[in-house]
Amino acid sequence: MVGIETADDAGVFHISDDINLVQTADFITPPLDDPFLFGKIAAANSLSDVYAMGGRPLTALNLCCFPATGVDKEILAEILKGGLEAIQEAGAALVGGHTVKDEELKYGLSVTGVVKKADIKRNSTAKPGDKLILSKRIGTGVIVTGTRMGRLPPDGIILQVAADMACLNAAASKRMVEFGASACTDVTGFGLAGHSFEMAKGSGVGIRFRASKIPHYSESLEMIQQGVRTGVTMSNRQSVGEHFRVNASVPEELAWLFFDPQTSGGLLISIAAERAQALLDAIRSDGVREAEIVGEVFASEKPEIIVE
Repeated sequence: MVGIETADDAGVFHISDDINLVQTADFITPPLDDPFLFGKIAAANSLSDVYAMGGRPLTALNLCCFPATGVDKEILAEILKGGLEAIQEAGAALVGGHTVKDEELKYGLSVTGVVKKADIKRNSTAKPGDKLILSKRIGTGVIVTGTRMGRLPPDGIILQVAADMACLNAAASKRMVEFGASACTDVTGFGLAGHSFEMAKGSGVGIRFRASKIPHYSESLEMIQQGVRTGVTMSNRQSVGEHFRVNASVPEELAWLFFDPQTSGGLLISIAAERAQALLDAIRSDGVREAEIVGEVFASEKPEIIVE
């Protein structure tokens, strides 16, 4: 049903109208020092791909790239405990996993979910006239980097960012299926610009963002103003190239935030304009308080992202 053609969030394999397998795999390096939180964030990040497709996670396999020496077994156990908590919160079952020796610590999941045929959400089916809803704040990448550099205190905003990254996208996913969203993707490593460009390219449309509506952490703009960038911020900028245009009135630091890589970011949902506010209200009523209508989809002969 869904393959690799449009760089979607997960593959979907048809079994029957009521049963379509959603399959994905992802792992990350630690964004912070707390091993339990790392495990939970990594698992939430992996589960997000199933939610982006409108699916429900069923089973998960641990993917562990752990150093043979230098890391206490208790720390590795805490990582797995954090991952298990996220899996159980998703209502899925941990059914095993695999561990390899790796000098760089990494952890994540291979996840299998299910989705009804009518509920599948692709990143390539956004329609002109749709409104766009973003369910989480952006700016996690530069905050993690700023904290590692000592520009931000280790007991400051990073704790809120970690809690947000560990939060599942289950509620937003369930609501977008209920309200009949046109398309969806989750915002992760390629940043808001990169993932929205994949949506625009796959759908054959343009996307316009309202800069003032983008939910973000104020500290992320402060870090960008100080010259802090992640290791992939520039490559994210280069990947969209001339397809990304920013109005001169948009502050430079906010424009750069579109290229900030996210870990376990929110869902970017495209939905018919007449249902957008109702969907937003429903998502917020489920506790996703930072969700916001951030822009719209428009007809375009070429894929483009415009920030006004």
